[in-house]
Amino acid sequence: MAFGLLIGGCEPQPAAEQTPVEPAPDAVQEPAASETAGPSISYEKYRLDNGLDVILHVDRSDPVVAINLAAHVGSSREVTGRTGFAHLFEHLLFLDSENLGYGGLDEMNTRIGGEGTNGFTTTDMTQYFQAVPADALEKVVWAEADKLGYFINTVTQPVIDVEKQVVKNEKRQRVDNRPYGHNFYVIGKAMYPQDHPYNWQVIGSLADLEAATLEDVKTFYSRWYVPNNVTLTLSGDFDVAEAKALIEKYFGEIPAGPEVALREPRPVELKENISLYHEDNFATVPRLTMVWPSVGEFHPDAAAFEILSEYLSEGKRAPLNEVLIDELKLTSSLSTFNYGKELAGEFYLFVDANAGEDLDGLLPALDTAFDRFEKNGISQKDLDRIKAGYEVAFYGQLQSVLGKAIALGQYNTLTGDPERINSDIRRLQAVTTEDVMRVYNTYIKDRPHVATSFVPKGEPALTLEGSVEAAVVEETVVQGAEAAPEADRTVRDFESTPSSFDRTVEPPFGNPYELPAPAVWRETLENGVAVFGIESTETPLVYFSLELDAGRDRSSVAKPAVASLTADLLNKGTANRSTAELEDAIKSLGSDIRISAGSTSTRVSGSTLSRNFEKTMALVEEMLLEPRWDSEEFELLKRKQINQIDQDAGNPEAIARREAAKLRYPADHIYSYLPYGTRDKLEAVTLADLQAFYGANYSPVRARLNVVGDVGAAAVRTAASGLAARWKSPQTDPVSLPPAKPVPQSALYLYDVPGAKQSVLRIQRPSLSALDPDYPLAEALNFLLGGIYTSELNTELRVNKGYTYGIRSGFSGEKDRGTFAIGSSVRANVTRESLELIRDIVAGYGPEFTAEDLAVLKGAVLRGQALKNETLSAKLNVVRNISRFGYPDDYQARNAQRVEEMTLEQFKQLAGKYLRADAMQYLVVGDAATQAERLGDLGFGAPVMLPAIN
Repeated sequence: MAFGLLIGGCEPQPAAEQTPVEPAPDAVQEPAASETAGPSISYEKYRLDNGLDVILHVDRSDPVVAINLAAHVGSSREVTGRTGFAHLFEHLLFLDSENLGYGGLDEMNTRIGGEGTNGFTTTDMTQYFQAVPADALEKVVWAEADKLGYFINTVTQPVIDVEKQVVKNEKRQRVDNRPYGHNFYVIGKAMYPQDHPYNWQVIGSLADLEAATLEDVKTFYSRWYVPNNVTLTLSGDFDVAEAKALIEKYFGEIPAGPEVALREPRPVELKENISLYHEDNFATVPRLTMVWPSVGEFHPDAAAFEILSEYLSEGKRAPLNEVLIDELKLTSSLSTFNYGKELAGEFYLFVDANAGEDLDGLLPALDTAFDRFEKNGISQKDLDRIKAGYEVAFYGQLQSVLGKAIALGQYNTLTGDPERINSDIRRLQAVTTEDVMRVYNTYIKDRPHVATSFVPKGEPALTLEGSVEAAVVEETVVQGAEAAPEADRTVRDFESTPSSFDRTVEPPFGNPYELPAPAVWRETLENGVAVFGIESTETPLVYFSLELDAGRDRSSVAKPAVASLTADLLNKGTANRSTAELEDAIKSLGSDIRISAGSTSTRVSGSTLSRNFEKTMALVEEMLLEPRWDSEEFELLKRKQINQIDQDAGNPEAIARREAAKLRYPADHIYSYLPYGTRDKLEAVTLADLQAFYGANYSPVRARLNVVGDVGAAAVRTAASGLAARWKSPQTDPVSLPPAKPVPQSALYLYDVPGAKQSVLRIQRPSLSALDPDYPLAEALNFLLGGIYTSELNTELRVNKGYTYGIRSGFSGEKDRGTFAIGSSVRANVTRESLELIRDIVAGYGPEFTAEDLAVLKGAVLRGQALKNETLSAKLNVVRNISRFGYPDDYQARNAQRVEEMTLEQFKQLAGKYLRADAMQYLVVGDAATQAERLGDLGFGAPVMLPAIN
């Protein structure tokens, strides 16, 4: 559905493993989704004389306003040889404009307390958005108008050249330096003719990006970035008359551009199957992808495709899962999804085979699964269950004013009808079982498709028989190439665009707003479980989290996976319900319940429609207190995680996570392992280990239930009464673990990934716990260092040098420990230069921090409080922190006040105490052949080579 695109990015990504089900005979029956009321989002749409579509939606629940510019231009507006321009423009439009100045947009957003500017590009559109405190309305209208109408004269060739490097780093990170990264490129080339606008990927080719000129950029801008091809959406707490006047003032005199004609759909039809393969440098297990031409996003059959996709692979009795995972055990990871676009669509099936298995062995199993589906079809109960889930998902994406702004802009851009925000869910509710089968028979059954086999390097025998090698362009990163381009940001040599008033003056703030603190209520259940909640009636949803002291800290080093596997297995049925029956009971309510283990606790978390909260809590009680201990499900879970460990062995990001944990803690410390440990330790875990862990640790002692949403304290107490009455034991004591390794001086570590196009950097040291009085000040300390886009680290390494797609730093704290860490992926041939910059920036951050910097920091932290608690997820995080750490109800306001009272001298003292560039672990995961010798010049001695794990 269209709302699925709201959480998408530049490229479609394979879905995580999904698993669907048939409702059990005793499943709780609720009204069919088609009988429930859909959302009711009020709005006003009008058009300026220059063709700009404007949509206004008022929501006064929080003092926040969101603004969104949606341009009807994506990669499908490009031409062969000039691909990647739409996405490059997404980057360029954040950099400069005539009146904001270079970096002015992001600097202003930070200063006024916004949550950051952002955007995304798809095949068919580009969106730019930000959310800010309500009194900054005029500021963001001024700023977004400057981007649209007063941008292009500031662009120079050096600016383009720097941003090319950023985009190329994004491609390396998302495509070139990860397993299966080239899969969508291969599929696009095979699925679509060369002249079809979906033949190339959104991010484009490196060669095309390198060839981009200033004249190319100006031509693209003048054709597509014009008011009559853009939708402006305002959503939030504002006065409509004032907003209209501001929009007319700032946008009204931007001239219209050439007419942009509506485009007709361009579906494709394959004449025969196409089978291609690629030996992947990072893959450790073979992946089969099968893709059929489907339909566009708003085609009448698109909704049925969504249902079909969900049913085939989402749930225990889904035909694909049933055959390939449970019965034949050929995989532990498969998924399907439909990717509908404006002009055409694709239906994807992914299967990751077990290590070393021939992909041809999957084909008979796939035939069996599809035959079973053709014979049994989809039941009405299954259809209603899936529709109920979509209702909850739809409401979930419309909780924030920013989410609504993006959705309204998207619907208007692609269909001309923002009313679809209210009616689109009914399109799905109208789907029948006959529709689902018709779509399958029309587009999938016996229809030609593209099949790709991505196999580990050196294992071409695992590909489908008859596959032809795909033409994948592999980049060679050469040491000394792509030197950092120089772009003098201080030179403002351009002709100003005429305006009827002085646009160089930033507008003032509007009327001040009030920021009420969340009203937290408390209860205590009869078994001692503390309950914390915030009531919010904005959407008919409830989010909850039951947390108990049964985390990984209670597992043994011999079997680190026990805590995680115990939690996982509790999701697989109860004493009186099979896995499929439990899934049916949950999904028929439109609910989601998930039990998972963290470092210090196990969480039973979920969401539901408020009308179904009591029934959902009854299922939580059943899952927690009546485990099934199914031995077959246990073996399937183990196999799934073993396969994941095998896959992670070739993924540089996953390797970095694993090696960073080993560096932080001694080898005999449970936290030196990731949640499922190593392959051999995971294989040693037995079902009896899980039962023993459950019996010893699943206790109501110190447990906390957190609930937020459309439910009050009395209703929560009633819904949890059964759990309170039955859950009494065992008694447990708190766990105390030794601290992380001390890091008295810096050291450099290198893990070799031969041929890596990027180096993954993880820099870390032990730091303060979440209970330390300095913790909120340390979080503020990091804000301008590496906590936001305009941070010093990101400005220098991404914006100025083009070394990386992004870099972040931050403090993370538990009750008794904490870590300060910096993470990035950088172009391989600037690994040493990146580490030098990071070291020097961290070392100089405190000493060079000024009173002006402190004023910006204080303004950002204080004003940013307006955006902290808008969504249910944010509210749940508030009560979790209160219940988990014992924070006062108004801890956010208190922390902000402490930042406001901080002096420059105190800031510098904190920086000297907690930011230690001279006492960090510097981890590099990259190509040792080209980097090891150069890294020895950093001043930390020769890098310590970490042993490879196969």
